[in-house]
Amino acid sequence: MRDLGVGFGYLLKGQRWVTRHGRRYGFGLLPGLITLVLYAAALVALAIWGEDAVAWATPFADDWSGPWQGLFRGFLTAVLFALGLLLAVLTFTAVTLLVGQPFYESLSERVDADVSPDGTAPVSGRPLWHELWISARDSLRILVRAGLWGVLLFALGFLPFVGQTVVPVIGFFVTGFFLTEELAAVALQRRDVDLRARLALLRSRKTLVWGFGAPLGLAFLVPFVAVFLMPGAVAGATLLARDLLGEETAGADAAPGGRPDTEDVTS
Repeated sequence: MRDLGVGFGYLLKGQRWVTRHGRRYGFGLLPGLITLVLYAAALVALAIWGEDAVAWATPFADDWSGPWQGLFRGFLTAVLFALGLLLAVLTFTAVTLLVGQPFYESLSERVDADVSPDGTAPVSGRPLWHELWISARDSLRILVRAGLWGVLLFALGFLPFVGQTVVPVIGFFVTGFFLTEELAAVALQRRDVDLRARLALLRSRKTLVWGFGAPLGLAFLVPFVAVFLMPGAVAGATLLARDLLGEETAGADAAPGGRPDTEDVTS
């Protein structure tokens, strides 16, 4: 259970790192803001036209009498919006990382160099278009896995008592796992760790991953919070990735007794 606290500690250390590097934090906000505007527009459109879409998809209910038609279509509209919101939460990180690949790649490299004993950071050497292709491909694979979990948990949510107590807790841990994978992929991809190997690494220390990702997933449910936490989440996930790989770290944000961070907050 100690790993739960360690994982949460990396989340806090990542946020602390970006507050000490103000310029990088500012650039790191841009991809999240762009993605937030796109997602907000999509959810507003779903709220406005969701009922019409449900009516179009259920012509068999046109002749239903009494309140049953309204109740049935109202329920389906609520389910549609809930699924859209769940999909937004699950995909926000992946889309933001894809939009901000150059920003977060640079931020992650700086964190690596800052906590590495020799002051260097691993580099992939691949062109940007190749990095984007790998990120998009792997994110789609993760989305499929997360979607299957989402459908299963949604179905289990109808179970009495269990659906209202146990299932939401499991949902937060599942969301936290996939959030952590997406964020740690920035650092691990530079080290040529493919998706299958990344998942194996994360599963080998689930409590560490949950300690990092579950609180982050909970925070991401609050509007706008994800935008402001993303840069620090990438920084923290880089520290977590180093831990998973057993790499030696130094620095105040990585391990006790390390060298302090000397960069000014305006740099």
